[in-house]
Amino acid sequence: MTITRFAPSPTGYLHIGGLRTALFNYLWARNQNGKFRLRIEDTDLKRNKEEATKAILEAFEWVGMNWDDEVVYQSERFDVYKKYVEQLLKEGKAYKCYLTSDELKEYREAVQKGLEPPFDIRKYRDFEGELDKDYVIRFKAPLEGELVLEDGVKGRVTHQIQPSDDFVIARSSGVPTYNFVVVIDDHEMGMTDIIRGDDHLTNTFKQMLIYNAFGWDLPKFYHVPMIHNEKGQKLSKRDGAVNVMEYKKDGFLPEALLNFLVRLGWSYGDQEIFSMEEMIKLFNPNDINTAPSKYNYEKLLWLNHHYIKNTPNQKLAELLKEDFGIDIQNHDKLEILLDEVKDRSQTLKEMAEIIDNILTPPSEYNEKAVKKFIKENTKEILAKFVEFIKDKELHLPTDWHDVLMEEFIPQQGLKPKDIMPPLRICMNGDTKGIDLSALLAILGKDEVIKRIQKFLS
Repeated sequence: MTITRFAPSPTGYLHIGGLRTALFNYLWARNQNGKFRLRIEDTDLKRNKEEATKAILEAFEWVGMNWDDEVVYQSERFDVYKKYVEQLLKEGKAYKCYLTSDELKEYREAVQKGLEPPFDIRKYRDFEGELDKDYVIRFKAPLEGELVLEDGVKGRVTHQIQPSDDFVIARSSGVPTYNFVVVIDDHEMGMTDIIRGDDHLTNTFKQMLIYNAFGWDLPKFYHVPMIHNEKGQKLSKRDGAVNVMEYKKDGFLPEALLNFLVRLGWSYGDQEIFSMEEMIKLFNPNDINTAPSKYNYEKLLWLNHHYIKNTPNQKLAELLKEDFGIDIQNHDKLEILLDEVKDRSQTLKEMAEIIDNILTPPSEYNEKAVKKFIKENTKEILAKFVEFIKDKELHLPTDWHDVLMEEFIPQQGLKPKDIMPPLRICMNGDTKGIDLSALLAILGKDEVIKRIQKFLS
């Protein structure tokens, strides 16, 4: 059975790159009828934030990516890691290293300057005594040789074993390190396939050494190139690398966001629109691009607009109320309102602003529009229009279109520009907006009269 995982650290919020990694793992597990697991890597007790863990789980819930089995928290597994550290010590595959922080600083500075280090980092590798001082536990890597990784994205990658591969697996406090606990967890959780960012590639070789030391089978690794901005640089907050839940606040639909993310580094012919079912059916990590992908905000907006247009109006009404406090669920012209608004909205936030502008009587009127369209006789025309419609049955946009274009304008000997821009100004304070007949139908006759009279006064 294929088992994949996503393993974020709760030191910050889940961002867009993390969500894409999770999505790739999720799709592959579902494609293979396997399991998708979630692990919270919270061994950094000083930097962990409880609200970050909550935000990660909330983001998963929002996008609808359900994990299998219980969430695994590394902070609850220190006893397990300790057992495995002791096993390596007992088998002579790890050792106590007594180098002081000053010695390590001296060693690192020499390496950074390209100088010969003052001593071998493996100084205590074969030391058999005990010293009365703090120590860390280092892994005992082979002294020479080559590691070969057959990566699902990058192909064959090799690594020459070096002194630094005697890396620390437990700190002086006893807290185990990332590269050690990851292997223990992935083994115990039965991971078969690990899809992650290629910034982990150097870690993978350290982890391979741990797998070999325990005699465990290696999972299949897929190292995915990073997401870059449009200039080909690392994605920053300004480019969109923000908390995933910010996208919800900005009015993006989860379906659009996932569709956008799956295309960052993976493709299927020229297809751009993918339902979740299609993504699951078609996704294969072997098809992930070897080059970094570029984040294109305009493309995300385009996709979001597509999904908004194809979302049932009742569902949009629910989301508008839930996320933006716009309550139109019982509006008698709900369908007309949303059909008009969703065509011109790229986000739910934009929809909410347009609807609020339609339903809220104007508190002021655009001076330029008033100057341009309100002539000497305009108020008289508007007053006549109020009288003209008072006893008429006007419900649908077609009713309003007919009363304006077929009756009032011809009978009064007017041109459309004599009445239509002024009517818009009365309704919303400006001449821009949705179709005028639809606008009048949405507001209803009583409200239309009320707004005209307010303007006239």
